Amino acid sequence: MSLTQSFHIPVQRAYPSRLHEVDWENLEFGKYFTDHMLICDYEDGQWKEPQIIPFGDFRLSPVALALHYGQTIFEGMKAFRMDVRPTGPSKNIPRSPERTNVCPSDDEPPVRPGDGSINIFRPEKHYDRMVLTCERMCMPAVPREVFIEGLHQLIDLDRNWVPGEEGSALYIRPFMIATEARLRVKVSESYRFAIVASPTGNYFQQPVRVKVERDFVRAARGGTGYAKCGGNYGASMYPTQKAKEEGYDQVLWTDGQTHRYIEESGAMNVFFVLDGTLVTPPLSDSILDGVTRDSLLKLAQRDGIPIAERPVDVEELKEAFKKGTITEAFGAGTAAVISPIGVIGIDGNDYTLPASGTGSARSIGAQLKDALDNIRYGREADTEEWNFIVK
Repeated sequence: MSLTQSFHIPVQRAYPSRLHEVDWENLEFGKYFTDHMLICDYEDGQWKEPQIIPFGDFRLSPVALALHYGQTIFEGMKAFRMDVRPTGPSKNIPRSPERTNVCPSDDEPPVRPGDGSINIFRPEKHYDRMVLTCERMCMPAVPREVFIEGLHQLIDLDRNWVPGEEGSALYIRPFMIATEARLRVKVSESYRFAIVASPTGNYFQQPVRVKVERDFVRAARGGTGYAKCGGNYGASMYPTQKAKEEGYDQVLWTDGQTHRYIEESGAMNVFFVLDGTLVTPPLSDSILDGVTRDSLLKLAQRDGIPIAERPVDVEELKEAFKKGTITEAFGAGTAAVISPIGVIGIDGNDYTLPASGTGSARSIGAQLKDALDNIRYGREADTEEWNFIVK
């Protein structure tokens, strides 16, 4: 099928809506899902026509390759209900000729406060990362038009599911699974790409306790650590569960070869403030290129905060705690946004971050979160053109 930059996706509407089932005061992450989902199948060497249908179960063979040999990948992003007029060059979604009420064109009036505008944050960056994951997992990349326009039309259709409270958002999960029915270790010849969405509040409610993992390995060099594939998360569950039994919320993974250097946390990239500098481990093929991570580094640079992307030795962290030169630490990710770290467990000892830094209004993490939220909720000029506005 030939796809243009903007095209119409057939819609089968859900009726009645399940909006009334949502406890909007308690938006537990991943509990509720919107009325619709997008699906698009790959067969006979080509992508078929995408469609938007009521949210529901898939029919899948018990011997589908995704269930046996690990060809399953995903992305995670968010849409936000903007509460003021965007003041920068935020990107507008191109209007499809078949649609008359989806989004503004460049010559239409700017979005006004309170008109219900929705912002999908950095979908192009998420798409590019999914393409890299597809390549690593030998899966066909879904066409950019299906991914981007599918997001726009799905979120426009389910716009009433986007919460309006501060700190809340619509979490969006694009994913792909291998569907070929075959018990054989091989690259699948058929796939299903889908997008589902879930209204959500804060991922972590309190500063988290993390344990530096010295024995188990999340990802090794040359592996799939930089890809968002299901196997990475499955392999992390046992050590994470053991850490939770010891009173921690997450683990801080170290490199797979020496276990000396911090890489990332279970659901987040990680940042430290050391001697006033915002420090984060450099990207590699064993560390996920987080979209939130990238956004925070750009905002820190904009705001004059000293930054360093360099290896962080576990022994350096111990020494920094002894000298008092580590003032805060936090995780960063699409689901978690910015989660202050209150305690770091290292080799059987717990080190507590200063209360005046971690999570306080004066902390660098809090400043960066405010700056990011101001852009995503439309309170500040979007000079980076990160926002994609669905009107």
